[in-house]
Amino acid sequence: MQNKVSLNRVITLPLLVFYGVGTILGAGIYSLTGKIAGLSGIYAPVSFLMSALIAAFVAFTYAELSSRYPKSGGEAVYVDRAFAKSWLTALVGWGIVFTGVVSAGVMAHGFYGYLNEFVQIPLSVSIIGYVVLITVVAILGISLSVRVVVLVTLIEFSGIAMILYVSYESLLTLTVRWREFIPPFSWDIWQGIVFGAFIAFYAFIGFEDMVNVAEEVIEPEKTLPAGIVIALVVTTLIYILVSFASVLTLPIEKLANHAAPFALIIKEHSQIPVLVISLISLIAILNGALVQIVMGSRVLYGMAEQGVAPACFKTIHPKTRTPISATLFFSLLLVIIALWLPIVMLAKITSFVILTIFTLVNLSLCVIKLKYYEAGAEGYLNVPIIVPMIGFILCLGFIFLQLN
Repeated sequence: MQNKVSLNRVITLPLLVFYGVGTILGAGIYSLTGKIAGLSGIYAPVSFLMSALIAAFVAFTYAELSSRYPKSGGEAVYVDRAFAKSWLTALVGWGIVFTGVVSAGVMAHGFYGYLNEFVQIPLSVSIIGYVVLITVVAILGISLSVRVVVLVTLIEFSGIAMILYVSYESLLTLTVRWREFIPPFSWDIWQGIVFGAFIAFYAFIGFEDMVNVAEEVIEPEKTLPAGIVIALVVTTLIYILVSFASVLTLPIEKLANHAAPFALIIKEHSQIPVLVISLISLIAILNGALVQIVMGSRVLYGMAEQGVAPACFKTIHPKTRTPISATLFFSLLLVIIALWLPIVMLAKITSFVILTIFTLVNLSLCVIKLKYYEAGAEGYLNVPIIVPMIGFILCLGFIFLQLN
């Protein structure tokens, strides 16, 4: 009898950190800062810091669970271990796949918008070409996929470095203006900061995608928790630096009302062609979509391993060591959603689904049987039970905030 072909365990800690940082940053950093400034004004950096602290509780829950159960399928595995309900496992798994498909679908439309600045082609041609490109990379192997993500993340860093360079003189004024960024005890101001933090929370979504490549990570029990924490710290520093640069360089009104605030900073404060930032944003969108297709295919693979998805999804190609059937199925769903379904409405539903999954994952680690009596992988990370409890309350609060 032949040995079963397994996923290719090649991802080291540095590769995982780049994968995580690239996933979290995505293309959102190039447009999200303005929206947050519109809510919290000059206190946008405070909103980012608050959302980072909230995200940390969820991230540490994921760090422990991914260390305990380093399996593809991530959230579906954790919920299954805690509640042992196949219908709930399937619901969570398909929810993750749904959010990945819709996220990549939204990116497909963003890709088309930026591509139009360079070449005029029909929307359908742009979306199909975009899906084919990322599908081929994903199928060719996790090693290639992760290295592409690393390369593109470095390109994203160059765009961020460009913004910080252009805003350098403005950032220097922070040494004398820092008191302006300490919010007074006023509910009107803190209300804006809180709502800004709610939007900024979505800028940190992406660390959860890291757990779905667990079976391709070297020593995942140690590497995954470290990778999640490092990626969160790095992205927090970047978001806070960029938000300071933005509010110090542009008037709040301009920052809040411009769809591409980074492009505006470049245009008004340097001689660098605006198309450079547009090109970086275009590449960043491809990066985000590649991560989603890798994540979604691994979730389908993990679900098939648990018996809550078709068995064909757990077939691994012996040469590329990738789940080709799962990858092609995800790509087909992506094309259908990107071409024919209302993306804006689906994106709103997606944010609700993500928060619901975060809530269930935090609740999973609060289950006494799992937390204290069920053995996990050797040497797994163990966080205090108060961490998932607070994460559960915060995510539940965000759900109610979104519904109101």
